Amino acid sequence: MPELNVRYVADLARLALSEAEVALYQEQLSHILSHVDKLTELNVDGIEPSAHALPAGGALRPDEARPERCLGQEATLSNAPQRWQDQFRVPKVVE
Repeated sequence: MPELNVRYVADLARLALSEAEVALYQEQLSHILSHVDKLTELNVDGIEPSAHALPAGGALRPDEARPERCLGQEATLSNAPQRWQDQFRVPKVVE
């Protein structure tokens, strides 16, 4: 059965595998599936499903304005090859 899975996934990924590669990946897939089968033996009664092993929190810093790090509109637009009003003018890319 793993050989069919290996060939199926290879076809989906548009990979041309040699017979040796199919045999190698078949063996590796068999090992992976046997480990997954062991997980079905665990008693998980009373354990809430979760997406992460640890609580996922906001890892980003709070958003705060930093005027000292801002160039300002005039300084930013001073490097623009073309300007239109207070904006960058760019070539049209959608027809």
